[in-house]
Amino acid sequence: MTVTRRHVLRALGGGGLAALAAGGAGAAQAYRFGVTRHARALPGLRAPLRVAFLTDLHYGLFIGAGSVAAWVDATNDLRPDVVLLGGDQLDARMDAPPEPLLRELRRLRAPLGTFAVWGNHDYGSFGRYGGRQYGAPRADWTAKRAELEAEFARAGVTVLRDTGRALREDTWVGGTDDLWFGTPDVTGALAGAGGRATLLVTHNPDLLPDLPRPAGLTLCGHTHGGQVRLPGLGAPVVPSRYGQRYAMGWVQGAHGTPAYVSRGLGLSGLPLRNLCEPELALFQLTPA
Repeated sequence: MTVTRRHVLRALGGGGLAALAAGGAGAAQAYRFGVTRHARALPGLRAPLRVAFLTDLHYGLFIGAGSVAAWVDATNDLRPDVVLLGGDQLDARMDAPPEPLLRELRRLRAPLGTFAVWGNHDYGSFGRYGGRQYGAPRADWTAKRAELEAEFARAGVTVLRDTGRALREDTWVGGTDDLWFGTPDVTGALAGAGGRATLLVTHNPDLLPDLPRPAGLTLCGHTHGGQVRLPGLGAPVVPSRYGQRYAMGWVQGAHGTPAYVSRGLGLSGLPLRNLCEPELALFQLTPA
């Protein structure tokens, strides 16, 4: 997600909320996160499964290793079976591997592993496009992407780019490439699932109406819940062609696929949030 300074100031309206943001309340909200807990039955599951979902870390611009360390500690305290990262792990030019981030991610503890997908800001970090925190685009961005995938793997994080893995005999997790800068292939991500329960991770919820096949549960990020929400109005800015439809929370994709859009943990555009607490989501999944 990208929320520009102009978007935020327009949303705040120049009055009391602008003063609140200038006074630091918006910044304070930006770095206080909570755990949301969700119970759901998942078709095909034979035994309970605890899934921790962390998305939009945005390490680099406004987020440092200290924030990531707190998120990792909180995740480990939840004792998940598997950890899923929903994209936009990175938000700065990556001429060298992000060792402080990788060191913290290496501490994640989940017996079934840690898996991730890429988001649009990750592609800026690869050099696919340029920007103030990315510098100029790089001709070798695909090589940089491959290098970072290998570095994440060494840190215990498997990046799923239009592919999937069997977590258990009864469970499959698939992940797609980013919708804006990649080539998301849901069919490829879920190929091999067979009759297993399916988890699909895709960064951008705008993919949901175009799912070519159902998934048991789809997890998304990208929107940050709007990042700035106003009393009685919600989020004036949601980076989705569907407006408020996929801003946050439980939604539905094609084929009746249940999906959850997380508010994410990091920050984009400006280091503030309003009435939109960062979240670490825990899903307690049970046999249907």
